[in-house]
Amino acid sequence: MRHFSFRPTLTVKGRTFKGIRGFSGKPTHPPLTDIPIAAYLLVGAFDLISFIGRHAAWSHEWYQAASFVLTGGALVSLATALTGFWDWWRSSEAGTQARRTINAHATIMLTVTAIVFVDLGLRWFRYHNMSHPPVAILVLSLIAAVLVAVGSTYGGTLVFDYGFNVETVGDDPVWHRSETDVFPGQHAVVLPDGAQLTGKDPAESSGEGATPGGPIRSSSSN
Repeated sequence: MRHFSFRPTLTVKGRTFKGIRGFSGKPTHPPLTDIPIAAYLLVGAFDLISFIGRHAAWSHEWYQAASFVLTGGALVSLATALTGFWDWWRSSEAGTQARRTINAHATIMLTVTAIVFVDLGLRWFRYHNMSHPPVAILVLSLIAAVLVAVGSTYGGTLVFDYGFNVETVGDDPVWHRSETDVFPGQHAVVLPDGAQLTGKDPAESSGEGATPGGPIRSSSSN
């Protein structure tokens, strides 16, 4: 019995290219979100540590680290927002709960982005030479950290509850015992008992962005 499967994950052939949204099964937006989310949470922690130890020599180092991390997160967030907008525009339909959840997610995250850029402006143009964050920056950083944590739960709901931009959902062939890997673009696999397990082709689903249905098990013999 095989214990590892590497090639299907790294395979681009068979995947549908969707422009800046990435490929089917390899969307651009989700991995980009990891960077600003982690950055803003770390910045909140770094600023809090610096503020608590503001009389210590190491306070400035934590404050400086927070500024650099926040800058990196903010830069990546621009690409994150752009790809998120494209997903909203091309992969969701007005009037659906999915679209409403995306709207809630986007509103929170764009609010976070605005707070972060205000925070950055104060850091670099007014309080850059301070040894620790002033109260105003600390408050902004903590608000951004809390909001980004809340906003990310809506993104999680879209993926893990609604299957947004997920190519296979439910009883897919990859979850059944087989020595044969299923590659992108393939929707069937032969099981050990000789039966063929067939998943619905995502291209046949009802509209772009819709999730495919479960597979159909059929016997290979009459």
